[in-house]
Amino acid sequence: MDVIGTATDDLKGLRRMARPKASGTARVPLPRRPAPTAEHPDAVLASSGKRAVLSWELACFVAIGIASTAGQALLYWLLRGWWPPAVANLVSLVVLTVLNTEANRRLTFRHTTASPARAHLGAGALFVLGYLMTSGAVLWFKNADPQASPAAETLVLACASVVVTALRFTVLRTSVFRARTR
Repeated sequence: MDVIGTATDDLKGLRRMARPKASGTARVPLPRRPAPTAEHPDAVLASSGKRAVLSWELACFVAIGIASTAGQALLYWLLRGWWPPAVANLVSLVVLTVLNTEANRRLTFRHTTASPARAHLGAGALFVLGYLMTSGAVLWFKNADPQASPAAETLVLACASVVVTALRFTVLRTSVFRARTR
């Protein structure tokens, strides 16, 4: 039994599979599940139409958006102790936009065929808009109330993020992650 040779071959196999897995090109063919059927005569199956897809997308997008907004607000609040508002907002927004886009690509819009590059490039354009809107809101608030605390700034940032998020969902759904035709 060649333990070293076996371990070396295993590591080579792991390395060979890591690249496609990391890039998102690894595919495992799975058999299609049969369509559900009603066993009971009074049973009614839920429709699997566009409305169900939209409901799923909205629910996932809201859940991911809440987590991202909370994460951005927390990161902004932590960074605000060292950096001015615009810089703290930029760094927190960059970090959370990348995480948010990947989560939405994998969960919310999982039924689409958009590549990771397309998803992140589309989100990058929306990032600029989001940064301008959220920074503008925070800087406007700081100008209106120079004595405002970082916690108050964070609240303004979170409110502006909600507006940006609604716009972001619409653009991501209609442009970046267009549903594939079946």
